[in-house]
Amino acid sequence: MDFARGFGFSLLQLVAGLLELYTWVVVIRALVSWVSPDPYNPIVRLLHQLTEPLLRPLRRLAPPRRLGGLDLSPILLILIVQFVRYGLIYSFARRPLLF
Repeated sequence: MDFARGFGFSLLQLVAGLLELYTWVVVIRALVSWVSPDPYNPIVRLLHQLTEPLLRPLRRLAPPRRLGGLDLSPILLILIVQFVRYGLIYSFARRPLLF
């Protein structure tokens, strides 16, 4: 394996890993929201800052008030992130690898 291919594969693994980490951040945010956390907690604020820019547009597509208060935006975001992650993996890898 030459240097460029190895570097590209490492970069692909890094991006796929970051997308997987972001998926877990969204899951943790959704779980924390069930217990009505302290909004001034630094961890809660970090989770909010990392996820809200992508959740806000999805809430406009599927507003919780029309779904009986059920917020489906985290589920939609996880599906989109996983779609992008696996799309990158299958597009750039010679043979499909499951990370």
